[in-house]
Amino acid sequence: MINQQQKMGAIYCRLSRDDGGDSESNSIGNQREMLRQYANEKGIEIRDEYVDDGISGLTFERPNFKRMVKDIEDKKIGTVIVKDLSRLGRNNALVAYYTEIYFIERDIRFIAVNDNIDSSIVSEGQQKIPT
Repeated sequence: MINQQQKMGAIYCRLSRDDGGDSESNSIGNQREMLRQYANEKGIEIRDEYVDDGISGLTFERPNFKRMVKDIEDKKIGTVIVKDLSRLGRNNALVAYYTEIYFIERDIRFIAVNDNIDSSIVSEGQQKIPT
């Protein structure tokens, strides 16, 4: 069940030089457009966009990721939408922390569009967030 807080969404886009030849499909503009369209189709109001361009996913010391976390703490957003888990980060331990502990403890809906992950739904064809 989606609560009112979860209707206040945010999109998070990240691209680093480490993404190499994948940069065209993962470009910030492409990610943003895809996530805005997804949010619109699902009735999620985008309150803010967070973009870390040119920063490795191995670190979570990214300026806009940290700003998003502060906005979560301040209850400004209730849903985080990313293109896929690798856009959230490439440090598997920290990705697991955010998806399995941090977001859940704060009742944050997490969506990774291309990975078919939506923490508010578990149905046929829907994956649980990997642990």
